Amino acid sequence: MKKEFTVAILGATGLVGQRIIKQLEQSTIPVKKVKFLASKRSAGKKLKFNDQDVEVEETTPNSFSGVDIVLSSAGGAVSKKFLPEAVKRGSVCIDNTSAFRMNPEVPLIVPEVNGEEIKHHHGIIANPNCLTIQMVMALKPMMDSFGLKRVIVSTYQAASGAGHAALEELFKEAKDYMAGKDIRKEAKILPTSSDKKHYPLAFNLLPQIDVFEDDGYSHEEWKMIHETKKILLNDMNASDIKVTATCVRVPVEISHGESVYFELGNKNVTVADLEKVLKDFPGVQVQNDFRKQEYPQPLNAVGSNDTFVGRIRPDLETPGAFNMWVVADNLLKGAAGNTVQIAEKLVANNWF
Repeated sequence: MKKEFTVAILGATGLVGQRIIKQLEQSTIPVKKVKFLASKRSAGKKLKFNDQDVEVEETTPNSFSGVDIVLSSAGGAVSKKFLPEAVKRGSVCIDNTSAFRMNPEVPLIVPEVNGEEIKHHHGIIANPNCLTIQMVMALKPMMDSFGLKRVIVSTYQAASGAGHAALEELFKEAKDYMAGKDIRKEAKILPTSSDKKHYPLAFNLLPQIDVFEDDGYSHEEWKMIHETKKILLNDMNASDIKVTATCVRVPVEISHGESVYFELGNKNVTVADLEKVLKDFPGVQVQNDFRKQEYPQPLNAVGSNDTFVGRIRPDLETPGAFNMWVVADNLLKGAAGNTVQIAEKLVANNWF
């Protein structure tokens, strides 16, 4: 096993890329050298790594020569173009886009949930959708202890999940709205920049994330359904657990929330039983005391790599069914933190 590693961060100048840098600085990975890769327009910029200036390079296939680990968050098209080139040159790639998630040859990993699957990689490991990560973190311990039959999730997704430009658009809209301006014609990015129409997010809710599929579900909803099955059951089309989703963008800066309804196989489970298995699961914090108004909030989750679970309560008309509220920092546990955790497990077990 190598004692030190050369690590490349693809998409280093983006919102998630910059957080990957910070997570890598704090990680257990012994870094010999770091390379910051981005588009041509970002080449020449300087970013810090452990208080040292590192110049951003334009990404080319040869950028990956001599690189042991690639941490990628530059968009699906960029990942599809460059990660196979990195693998050819001997790199193991951990990709934070949707480019390879549904490829049956690519492990889709949340380390606490299915970390052993990392060893089955063929050079590329996928980081799941941010929403899926936090939901399976909460569902996994309950599934293992009590069985899981059905999941119905509604999401409350922060603007930062759509990138830096979407966040800036939200801030501008909020200022203009407070100044009395009509912001309905200002939007140029959300709900998704590639679609025909755009709507403001400030003081608004957008029940569309990503483009719509032919069946009326958004692609974000499709991802949540099939990624959940792949992570928990190792089969994106498994029928053992029924999953459906409604994904909504909300005017929050950072941290996604989810209202999750789930049905367990064991109909005699209590809230106390669920609290116990959740508290024992690594990376989960339970905040579930309604008498003291204690429950997860996006503001309080910012900067943490944990998943916060609360508002756990039974469905009063369906034995074995419950509701819960799940919150996590979408840029950390939902992206950069989980990506670096995968790399740490890869290194610790020498699964190269």
